[in-house]
Amino acid sequence: VQLQASGGGLVQAGGSLRLSCLASGRTFSNYNMAWFRQAPGKEREFVALISMSGISTYYADSVKGRFTISRDNAKNTIYLQMNSLKPEDTAVYYCAARFTFEITNNYNYWGQGTQVTVSS
Repeated sequence: VQLQASGGGLVQAGGSLRLSCLASGRTFSNYNMAWFRQAPGKEREFVALISMSGISTYYADSVKGRFTISRDNAKNTIYLQMNSLKPEDTAVYYCAARFTFEITNNYNYWGQGTQVTVSS
């Protein structure tokens, strides 16, 4: 499956952004989907995960209550609604796909990333 993330940009602290990730090439509803991020000089970290059906979700503690992951299987797209953004949320955000619902950094497919910059 090919993944293309979009929606990043520059926003002030306290603002909101919505990221999108469009999937193509395989049956989208067969994949559990996740968002990761990588800040300059830091390792890539998990942000949020959503199951194939969209019923189950899981969030990193650092974004819980501020970010919401969702998906629209009819549009082959997942979203990450990011509210109350903080400067420490600045990173390149990646979407990823895997076959099983697990809390892991090992994913079968990765998108190209979209830059999110939060100014203080």
